[in-house]
Amino acid sequence: MAVLLVQAGPALIDETPAGTPDETPAGTPDETPAGTPDEAPRLLGPAQIRELAAEVGVRPTKTLGQNFVHDANTVRRIVAASGVGAGDTVLEVGPGLGSLTLALLGTAGKVVAIEIDQVLAQRLPATIAEYAPSRQDNFQVILADALHVTRDDLPVVPTALVANLPYNVSVPVLLHLLGLFPEITTALVMVQAEVADRLAAGPGSRTYGVPSVKARYHGRVTRAGSVGRNVFWPEPKVESGLVRIERTDDHSTDPLDRQQVFAAIDAAFAQRRKTMRSALAGWAGSAAEAERRLREAGIDPGERGEKLDVDDFVRLARTT
Repeated sequence: MAVLLVQAGPALIDETPAGTPDETPAGTPDETPAGTPDEAPRLLGPAQIRELAAEVGVRPTKTLGQNFVHDANTVRRIVAASGVGAGDTVLEVGPGLGSLTLALLGTAGKVVAIEIDQVLAQRLPATIAEYAPSRQDNFQVILADALHVTRDDLPVVPTALVANLPYNVSVPVLLHLLGLFPEITTALVMVQAEVADRLAAGPGSRTYGVPSVKARYHGRVTRAGSVGRNVFWPEPKVESGLVRIERTDDHSTDPLDRQQVFAAIDAAFAQRRKTMRSALAGWAGSAAEAERRLREAGIDPGERGEKLDVDDFVRLARTT
C-alpha cells in the first residue's frame, strides 16, 4: 500500500510557547519552558489541543474514532505504565494532534506513528519540532491505515506498541500489529473500558471470548488502569481502560500457525451455548470429526469454548 513517510522538521509556524498556567488543566504541573536544545518535550493541554485543531480545521469524527487526550498527567501515566525506555522503538497508532507522542518522545528512543488522517499526519512533524525540538530526529509519521499496514510500510521494526486506539477498530488493529511484528515485546493500549475487560478476561469469565483468547495467544494480558472521560476532547460517552500485553514465546509466530488457531477460536465462540463438539462441527467437517480431534487434544467434547484457555486451542489446531 502507498504510504507517506514524514520526518519531523522545522516548525511551519511561529506560535506563542504553550504551557502557561492559564492553559494548563487543573492539577497539571507547568511544562518546562522552551529555550535549551536538550529540553524535555513540552506537553499539550486543552488550550493547545483546541488551537491546533482550529489551525488545521480538524473536527473530531466518530468515523475515525477521534477523541484527543488533553491532559498531561494522563499521557505521563500511560507512558509510565508502558515501561518503554531509551532502547525502545515505539509504534503509536492514531497520534492525532500529538499528545501521547510528545510524552513518548520524552522516554523512548524512537517513535513511529501511523496516522490515517492526512491533515493530522502532515501537521504532526511541525508540532514535534515546536514542542520537542531536541527529539524531532527520533520521530517519523506514516500516513496509512493501521489495519492494513505491512512490515514494508514501516522504516524500522518496533519493539513496543503504545497507543490510544480508535475504539471502533481497536481489537482488529491490536491483533493485526501483534501478529505482524513479533518483535513487539510489550504493548500498552487504551481502549473502551468494556473492551479492556474482555481483552484481560480469563477462562470461565462472563466477558471471556474471542478477543480474550486471541490476545492471550501473544502473551500475558492484564488490566493496567482506567481513564476518565474528562481527559478527552471531545468527551466520549464511554469510559476507557488501559491494557498491557507482555509478549511470551509460548506460541508460534508463524502466520499460518496463528491463522489455524484463530480459526478454531472463531468457530468455538460463534455459538457460545453449544458444546465444543457441536460448535466445531463445521470447522472439523462433522460433529464426529470434531469429537475425535477434541479428544486427541485432551479436551472434553462436552465442554464449552469459554472454559478453554489458549493452550487448548493451540493443541486442537495441531490435530489432524
